[in-house]
Amino acid sequence: MSKHRPSRRRFLVRAGAASIALGGTAAGAGAVLSGAQAATTVSGTFGYTDDGREYTVHTGADLVFRVSRSTGDLTSLVYRGVEYQGYNGQNSQVESGLGPSTVSIARHGRTVLVSVVHGTLRHYYAARQGENNVYLWTDKADDSITVSRYIVRVRPGLFPNHNPDSWDATQDVLIEAQDVRRRPDGTTRSKHYSNQRVIDYRYVGWSKPGVGLWMVRSNHEKASGGPFYRSLMRHSYDTGAGLYEILYYGENQTEPMRFGLQGPYVLAFTDGGAPSSELWHDRIDTSWVDGLGLAGWVGDSDRGAVSGVGISGRNPALAYTVGFANAAAQYWATADPGTGAFTARRMLPGAYTWTVYQGELAVRTGVVTVQPGSTTALHTITLTPADDPNRAPAIWRIGSWDGTPAGFRNADLVTHAHPSDARAEPWSGDFTVGRSTAADFPAYQWRDVNDGRRVTFDLTAEQAAHARTLNIGITTAYLNGRPRIRLNDWTPPAPEPHSEPSTRSLTVGSYRGNNHTYAFTVPASALRPGTNTLTITVVSGSSGSQFLSPGFAYDCVELLT
Repeated sequence: MSKHRPSRRRFLVRAGAASIALGGTAAGAGAVLSGAQAATTVSGTFGYTDDGREYTVHTGADLVFRVSRSTGDLTSLVYRGVEYQGYNGQNSQVESGLGPSTVSIARHGRTVLVSVVHGTLRHYYAARQGENNVYLWTDKADDSITVSRYIVRVRPGLFPNHNPDSWDATQDVLIEAQDVRRRPDGTTRSKHYSNQRVIDYRYVGWSKPGVGLWMVRSNHEKASGGPFYRSLMRHSYDTGAGLYEILYYGENQTEPMRFGLQGPYVLAFTDGGAPSSELWHDRIDTSWVDGLGLAGWVGDSDRGAVSGVGISGRNPALAYTVGFANAAAQYWATADPGTGAFTARRMLPGAYTWTVYQGELAVRTGVVTVQPGSTTALHTITLTPADDPNRAPAIWRIGSWDGTPAGFRNADLVTHAHPSDARAEPWSGDFTVGRSTAADFPAYQWRDVNDGRRVTFDLTAEQAAHARTLNIGITTAYLNGRPRIRLNDWTPPAPEPHSEPSTRSLTVGSYRGNNHTYAFTVPASALRPGTNTLTITVVSGSSGSQFLSPGFAYDCVELLT
């Protein structure tokens, strides 16, 4: 088949929003419906109506939504008489719209379910009586249909528009592709810069006095990239805003696509507070879903868990995560800071590779099998000094082996801003061992921006008398960029490139790729008692300019004893 690109229990929580759920106080101009319209769209009897063109679902609370009978698009989203759906004539939809689809509706007790079939793809919307929520699932059976996201399109002017993922095209200037802009004050904005690791957030959205609109993410078991992956979450422009559930995001992706049912993810309205914790992917009660007949649905009774006694030998300065992955699913669990104990729940049955991450650096792997309806125990995982490169004796070390550029210059900025942002410190600057700190060393290096980073260090006569290992760890690279070194007068051959994602990364808020260490064996003849100078340059067979030239992100640089 050819591929298609698809052109009254209210959760009124008044607590402040957490994680990336950024609140606001600016009031927006809503599309308030007329009296006649409001009479058919505001709270009332739970159920649905069918006018032959759209299904209208009444939640029995303050939310009414409509779904196209021909395409399965969400065409209307009315909360307390205000229309939130739509901008530029577009609906909320899978990808950019599936096109002609078979759409049906049914009531199952306290649930109304809309089912959408498009080729091999299934998509579902559900409403629960008395709730201001829309539950969604997407079942992507194969790659015959391009499906990377569900996007909720929100009318402009309804919520604040001043976050890193916001822009105003009337004053902000486009500086990269069609998605990065610079403001008059020199700061940068992009839809990529809502940027959180998937492990760090449960929901995303906006709020203002009286209303909050949120996307509560699914467990992402059918997504790809693991616990530290960063992808689109939200945007807000002068022409409209969007909330995303990512089904498969290809930018800076490190894993193949997974197939199957993803969800539920939940579009939730509140009175301005955060969405209820009862909707979070790791807390939600989905027992009511079991009888709906969703293709690919696996209820809790047919799932299993893995519980680890602990992880010994940990570095107390770093957080530890245990990931589980196979071709069908991915999960992760945070290790207890005190004991290292961890538990991953609601897992699909099967064999998984487990990986212990020190920070974001993989340091140990193994295999575990998950059985339905039971918990598999893992004995204590003991990390040895060989598992932690930070324990290797070093003459000097810049940074820490944690799989991230944390601590380096500008590392705290580049996940939510372009490297050219006015707030960035200079990308240049040399490093002197014993005087400089990691904050003096740039997190990223590009051939066309800040090439030729120099590290000056002293060696004793005994240290200079023996061959040494120089390690340069990177977290990702762009356009096959990799480090080439010159140490005093010695220049070894350029290393071969390691496999890294081929898309943009360093300019769209993502430093994570396939962590790799380039190891150079330095002969004693290259070393000198006294002052030595290391120069690191970017080598690549590809071309690009400025911040889109070949480059890489640093994890750590060290000279071992």
